[in-house]
Amino acid sequence: MNIVQKKIPVLADMESAPTDNAISDKKNNPLSELVDNELKKALIGTWQLVSYQVELQETGEFIDAMGATPRGRVIFTPDNWVAFNLEGSNRTPAETEDDHMTLLNTLVAYIGRYRIEKNQWITTVETAWAPQWVGTEQRRTVTVDDEFARVITPWRKMPNWGGGKMSRSIIRFRRAH
Repeated sequence: MNIVQKKIPVLADMESAPTDNAISDKKNNPLSELVDNELKKALIGTWQLVSYQVELQETGEFIDAMGATPRGRVIFTPDNWVAFNLEGSNRTPAETEDDHMTLLNTLVAYIGRYRIEKNQWITTVETAWAPQWVGTEQRRTVTVDDEFARVITPWRKMPNWGGGKMSRSIIRFRRAH
């Protein structure tokens, strides 16, 4: 499932997206950046997973961590709850203990209260697929452009991929209709 590949143009666009609170000019940067209350209003609703890639900090390589056809949703409520459930491609029921472990490597899920600070959403995790996330704050930089949201995590060690090395996730969602 973890396929290493070269950088694709969508990721190059995301790397150039600003990560502070400066608002971009759509003519110069197609990713318009919303902040604070404007970002919260834009995020409220249901978003469908389009792609999920992981960049390895050490090598700059990208892993198609969730496969070619991942599925999932993130739901933001007006009263500051977020539910995040993403699955890798071609998941099938587990028959062995190894199968169960493989399934955990193709899942990211958590629920908690969120707040918006500048161009980031921060979730205080209440439940999660990875118990070590419960009680932590998960910070995500997000850019919304019309019907798409692009999300970049901070550099960190993920429990399901990267072999314990520093990585960051680069995720793309489309507003669900």
